[in-house]
Amino acid sequence: MAESLSAIIDITVNVLTIILFLHALMSFAPLDPWHPVRRTLAQIAEPLIQPFRNLIPPVGMFDLSIMIAMFAIQAAGVLLKIMIAAAF
Repeated sequence: MAESLSAIIDITVNVLTIILFLHALMSFAPLDPWHPVRRTLAQIAEPLIQPFRNLIPPVGMFDLSIMIAMFAIQAAGVLLKIMIAAAF
């Protein structure tokens, strides 16, 4: 049971990290903001990034909130896996 939950957490964390990474890459692409791929990524990524944007303003041209959101998601995944291992 713990292995299954751990695998689900790993998959979820990896998918969210990839979505955030693609969202960051798409900001450099000359794509229309209303392009379906860009809008879908933004709809998924922006709610994850926004709390960190409120805490950390952009530094010059760089928005570090995406990187911090990735770090927080990875850390939350590790903590959840530790809690699950301790529970079982």
